[in-house]
Amino acid sequence: MTAVQQAGGGVAETDSGLILDGQGVPRCFWQPAMPHYHDHEWGRPVSDDRRLYEKICLEGFQAGMAWITILRKREAFREAFDDFDFARVARYTDRDVERLMGNAGIVRNRAKIVSAINNARCALALADEAGSLSGWLWKHEPSAQERPATVDRHYWDNHPTSAASTTLSRALKRRGWTFVGPTTIHAFMQAVGMVNEHMNGCVCHQEIEAARGAFKRPG
Repeated sequence: MTAVQQAGGGVAETDSGLILDGQGVPRCFWQPAMPHYHDHEWGRPVSDDRRLYEKICLEGFQAGMAWITILRKREAFREAFDDFDFARVARYTDRDVERLMGNAGIVRNRAKIVSAINNARCALALADEAGSLSGWLWKHEPSAQERPATVDRHYWDNHPTSAASTTLSRALKRRGWTFVGPTTIHAFMQAVGMVNEHMNGCVCHQEIEAARGAFKRPG
C-alpha cells in the first residue's frame, strides 16, 4: 500500500483511496470533508421509518449538488418538513409548497419539494401495504453473493449504481415515487447500511460489518 502525501501535510491518501491521519489511522478518502458523518453515521443500519423517508428525500434534494451542502442544511430541512413525519408531510398543500419555497434554509427547488410531498404519500401507502416502510425497503437488501469482494477507490469511481439500487429504484417508481433514480438509491442504500461501502481497510469497515451482523432486519 503506497501512501501519497496530500497538499498541506498531515493527511496522506493511499493508492487504494484510503486517507491516513496523523496517527496512520485509515479512513475513506472523503472522510476529512465530513468526519463526524463518516465515523458515526454513514453506513450504520437504519430501521426507523421516518429516518428512512428523510434520507430518501435528502438524497433527492442532493441531486446535482454536493452532499456536504445538504448535510449542512439538514436541521433546517427537519424543521421545515416536520422532522420528516411523512404522515404529516403527506397532508401538505400548495400553500405548504409556497411556504417551503420561501425558506432560505433549505434547497428551494419546486420540483424537489413537490417530490418530497408526493413521496410522503407513497411512503404511507407502502407502510400500509407492508406493515412498515422499513420492512418493505429492507427486503431489497442485496445478498452477500451480490456484493463486491473488495470496496476500494476503483470500485467507488466505477459503480455509482448497483444491480440492487436499480431494482429498488424501479420498484419505487412503479409505486409512484419520484427523484429515486438508481444513483440516488445507491447513495441511500450506502448511507442507511443496506450495503457496507466503507472501503476495505477503513477503520469503520469492520465496525459496520459488526453493526450489520447484529442488526435485526425489520419485517
